Order: sequence, then structure tokens, then C-alpha cells
Amino acid sequence: MRVALLRRSAPEPSHLTVVHAGTSYPVALRRRAAARRITLRVSSATGEIVLTLPERIDLAAAQRFAESHGAWIAARVAKLPERVAFLPGAVVPLRGVPHRILHWSTASGATVATAAPDGAPVIAVSCGEPHVARRVRDFLEAEARRDLTEAVARHAGALGRAPRRLTVRDTRSRWGSCSAAGHLNFSWRLIMAPPSVLDYLAAHEVSHLAEMNHSDRFWAIVARLYPGYDEPEAWLKRHGTELHRYG
Repeated sequence: MRVALLRRSAPEPSHLTVVHAGTSYPVALRRRAAARRITLRVSSATGEIVLTLPERIDLAAAQRFAESHGAWIAARVAKLPERVAFLPGAVVPLRGVPHRILHWSTASGATVATAAPDGAPVIAVSCGEPHVARRVRDFLEAEARRDLTEAVARHAGALGRAPRRLTVRDTRSRWGSCSAAGHLNFSWRLIMAPPSVLDYLAAHEVSHLAEMNHSDRFWAIVARLYPGYDEPEAWLKRHGTELHRYG
């Protein structure tokens, strides 16, 4: 029997709401032409609840499906790591070392990683309090760009290949990527990991300038640029998701 596609005259909402045990959960709605069944997931990186469904499934059916999984949604959300906002007093890692955010002054000034009078590592921010979070984010991104630029230049020099462009963003699905045009892209969140992790990711993506695959030849290049890459790669698999809870 042929199933006709739904005709939707009005714009569809971007979210559904599921209520379980008195708590409301927003569920993002995603239609995919290639989807063959309804799927539900909770992103460990962002905490977003996403319902993906085929074009032919109507909204009422999607709502019933989501509501029938209310307990599952609640359980998954409860297991997510607590999010840490970039606010005064919060502790965030910088190059693998916990730093407390210190609102140093309300006068506009540079954000710096330094030590408090008691010797504890801090990220000192000088700005109006409403701007602290943005200043910390900008600082971490700038530090990531600096470290990645240095690491990429070093590994590219050893390989004899030069990338055409390097960008730093808040990527969610990948820590780094290399396009066929030689453009390298990295997550700024790598600056929160131990330095070996960022250095390995730089070597990994630079290796793609020679091999756009994950063949044995590719891994041989990675091993030449970064011997012992297994350890930082394992760190990312174990702890990488935790970096997304900051900010």
C-alpha cells in the first residue's frame, strides 16, 4: 500500500513538549526525507532532546511517540553532566588545569590566566559583570586559536604540506576536520583538554592534507607526526563529552 506524504499548509512547530512527573521537556522536531522510522535521542554534548521523523508521519503521531518515552527522556536528562556557566566563581579547565573565574574589576581590561593571591589558578576578567561569560568564551577561543595555529604550523612543516585556512568554532559532532580544499577546522573547546590532546588533534587533521581517509597510510602519518597518539585519542573518547558542559 502506498502511503501519501502529508500536506502541511501551516508551518510546523520547531519543538514539541513532553511532560513527565511534573517536568516539561522541550523536544526539537526534525523531519528527514531519508528517515524510515521515528528516532529519539538526547545529545550528551548539548543536552538537546531531538525527535527525528519521516515526512509521512503526522505531528500527532510524533507527539504520542515522544510522550510514550517520557520516562526514558527524564532518565537520560538526569544522567547528563551538570552544566557550568562562565560566571564568577565557576571552575573551568584551561589546558587541563582547573581555573576559577575571577571577576577582577568592572573596568574594561584584558582577560588573563594568572594566579590568585593564594596561588590558585584563575582566569581574571575585567569588565562589567553582564559581560563576564562572553569575555571568558572569547579568551578561551583566542587561546585555542593560538595553540592550534602553532601546533598546525609545526606538524604541517614536518609533513611538508600547508593548510589553506584554519578556523576555530564551537563544533559539536567533530573535534576537528579537514576539507578536500585543505581547510582545517577545530573546536575551541580543545583548549580545555590537556595540551597533548590539542596537539594530537592538530597532527590528526594535518595528516589529512596527505591522506583524506583513515587508511593504514593515514595512521602511519599520524604516528610519524605524533608518536603515541593512542593516549590523547583515548582521553578524548573518555572525557571529550564533558568539555561540552562548559559555557
